[in-house]
Amino acid sequence: MSVGEDIEVTEDQGGESPRKSMTIGAVCKALEQEFPDISISKIRYLEDQKLLSPRRTPGGYRLYSQSDVARLRTILRLQRDEFLPLRVIRQELASPSGPGKERRRRRAVGLADPDVELDLGELCERAAITPELARELEEYGLLQPRREGGEKLYPAGDVEIAVACSKLARFGISARHLRTFRTAADREAGLLEQLVAPSLRSRNAERREAAVQQLQSLAEVAQELSTLLFWRDLREVATH
Repeated sequence: MSVGEDIEVTEDQGGESPRKSMTIGAVCKALEQEFPDISISKIRYLEDQKLLSPRRTPGGYRLYSQSDVARLRTILRLQRDEFLPLRVIRQELASPSGPGKERRRRRAVGLADPDVELDLGELCERAAITPELARELEEYGLLQPRREGGEKLYPAGDVEIAVACSKLARFGISARHLRTFRTAADREAGLLEQLVAPSLRSRNAERREAAVQQLQSLAEVAQELSTLLFWRDLREVATH
């Protein structure tokens, strides 16, 4: 570490009004409790990958603004919680809709595309779950493998489902209770299926493609409605 890079806070005079900026050492100290594996070399690597662009002083010291630190925290969370590679994280950050929404949009765009498949070991490794939890999630329909020659193969999308279930399990919510989410998703998907099923079964390729696009649009609006109703209910819970 260069001399002076562990200074806790300095003043950024680059704008009309001074703003507090942090050196790279101070950033490490501020984030090490939430991200124990954070290091100066890791932050510099993210800079090399063009994910961070801190201001430099005339002496060459890095100065991180509060927005820089917030961006770094987002990157680290996407790495830790969602196991995203830097290439995907870069796309997430560049999305006008913000991290997360662009990934959901891409997932919907690929509705008609075959998903990569993983065996049980790969699924557990990527999702950081035990085989026991995976089998329990499968028992209640939250994971849906297919069998091929006696081996179970899971769609890659099941990794994100397993990660979410694992997080909820930390709060004491078992797979048996998580089945509620699966049941609700089945009902919503069934409703949308009724609207587009005839077109999806059409022999006309253009009509089938149009139906997939329509299904994507319907899914995005339905998901938005579901989220809005969910948060409205939670607000009522919080205020009573």
